[in-house]
Amino acid sequence: MNTLTIKDESAAGDILQKISLQFENEYITVEELIKARIVEEVKRYETNLTHYRNGLVRPGNLENRINNKTNPKIDVEKQLYIALDAFMNNGFILLVDDEQVEHPEDKILVDASTEVSFIKLTPLVGG
Repeated sequence: MNTLTIKDESAAGDILQKISLQFENEYITVEELIKARIVEEVKRYETNLTHYRNGLVRPGNLENRINNKTNPKIDVEKQLYIALDAFMNNGFILLVDDEQVEHPEDKILVDASTEVSFIKLTPLVGG
């Protein structure tokens, strides 16, 4: 297994959190990375609802109402669709070794030296 540590950063460069992910292959696509992250976040959310924050997974109001806090279930495929849509529409950018990747099919080397940053973008208010 190959380990890749990803980090969430603010636009100012502050590290908000780090997540380590395991992959069988030496190279993965951006889409595979986002999916692995979503799966890990859903596990974290379902395991410890009160301490989950700042991730890509955002349960909708309907999911919050349907699910009680003792057994919160999140639709992984729906969250993956939302995250990929956000990626394609600049809801966040993804940097691999300080280079922006822009397509879900772009390849990433899974290696301890590979630096991956998710940077959420905040829409500007006004014009």
